[in-house]
Amino acid sequence: MHEQDLIRFEAIALPHLDAAYTLARYLTRDPHDADDAVQEAFLRAMKYFGSYRGGDPKAWILAIVRNECRSKRLRGKEAKAEEFDDELHSDEGASADALALESDAKETVREALELLPAEFREVIVLREIQGLSYQEIADIVKAPIGTVMSRLSRGRARLEKTVKAGRA
Repeated sequence: MHEQDLIRFEAIALPHLDAAYTLARYLTRDPHDADDAVQEAFLRAMKYFGSYRGGDPKAWILAIVRNECRSKRLRGKEAKAEEFDDELHSDEGASADALALESDAKETVREALELLPAEFREVIVLREIQGLSYQEIADIVKAPIGTVMSRLSRGRARLEKTVKAGRA
């Protein structure tokens, strides 16, 4: 890869590194596997950067990450449930009780999300956490928009049911 291509690749791909890790973390359920998947995905993206024809770079990178995570799973890598470690973003002036409730609620949703089948978990992460459009998700998961919408609806329903059951 020429230096100019490398600079262009970095400008297009690197801003989406956090989003790539977030998706990989939810799909692999393991921080080390997520690191590996993102690294492999970015190496693959760099290798085939010459075939990138524009479009939304975030969707392009996330599609590669998703495919790498699926490949790892198909190669016999079993997903391991482990606590997902992200930062709690709250107002500094919030009370300790409010922060504890917020933390508990996030943990409940995170645990419920981990219990979803991968096909539902990935579309929910792409839509609700990554903020992608239905079309972008359809492009990433290589499914019709109707399928994406159906998976989102069914995944949200399962997520809601699991969260409510966990609080009962």
